[in-house]
This record gives sequence, structure tokens and C-alpha cells, in this order.
Amino acid sequence: MSEVLKIKNEEGDRGKTEEGTKKRGRKPKNFKEVYRINREQTKFFVDLTKEKENLDKVFQLLESANQKPYGKEILFKDLALFAIDKVSAKDIEKLQEGSLTEMEKVDRALDEFNKKNGTNLGLGEFLVKKLSIS
Repeated sequence: MSEVLKIKNEEGDRGKTEEGTKKRGRKPKNFKEVYRINREQTKFFVDLTKEKENLDKVFQLLESANQKPYGKEILFKDLALFAIDKVSAKDIEKLQEGSLTEMEKVDRALDEFNKKNGTNLGLGEFLVKKLSIS
């Protein structure tokens, strides 16, 4: 989790923040948030209270994994760590694709079109051309 740190000047200047922290207020139009991973984080929680199907799937996996005559109990942590080893580059691409909003997909198509054709069309011009609107 990212923490916001503010530097308070001895002179009382407000609004000066340490580089890399979040600022309050409106963001610029073409603002892209940079994600930073906190390597000091050691606990992760999965909240499945609103996802009943996934919760049922987890319980079914745990029940079937623990139907055995010997050995210690298999926990959710064991399942998660086993599954993490199975994640491939294609799976990560699918996750990244699934995280895009509709507008980000349109922006990506616009950027690809401009690179392919060597043009510098704006969003409106691109949509008119793609939708064949005259």
C-alpha cells in the first residue's frame, strides 16, 4: 500500500510534497498513475465476501485437497502458492487485457493506428475514420 508523506517546511509552506507521493485535487487530462510495489509488505488478504462463486470454488478445492488419510491440513496459503507457480506470461497478458477500461482500449487502438500509418490523428478524427462517418 502506498503511503503519502508530506514535508512540512519550517517556513510553513504548504503544498510541497515529497517526490513520488500523491497530491490532492484534480489530475491533468493525460495523467498516468505510476504503480510502485511496496517490497516491505508481508501480508496479503483476499476478500471473497461479494464473490460467492469464487468462494465456493475455494472451499471445494480445500475440501478435495484435504480428503486424504495422512499428512497435515492443506491451507488456502498452500493452494495460492502452488497456483502462483503455474501463472505464465500468457496468463499475465490476459490479466493485463482484462484490467483495461473501454476508453483505454480505444486509446490503445488509436496509438497503434497512428504508429502503423505514420499519422497523428486525434481521438475524434480516428473514430470518424474507423466508424466510416462522413
